[in-house]
Amino acid sequence: MSTFTLENLKEIMQSCADQDSNPVDLSRNFLDVPFKELDFDSLAVLEIATRVQQEIGVRISDDAVAEMTTPQAVLDYVNRESVA
Repeated sequence: MSTFTLENLKEIMQSCADQDSNPVDLSRNFLDVPFKELDFDSLAVLEIATRVQQEIGVRISDDAVAEMTTPQAVLDYVNRESVA
């Protein structure tokens, strides 16, 4: 398994964003910005986790999803679990 990159995460986040509301700006440094401030609710974060599991093959528990409050937390978790 190769490293899960920022670009991988951006693609997934863009596809899970609510495009009917304000489009998500992922051009700035957003890694440590809480999902809520990026206008991702808990359902959107769950959708991100589901897409990561499907595309990358890393299992993400419900407890882990609850702890993923920032994009950086998703990157860290996926990369840590993919080498375990």
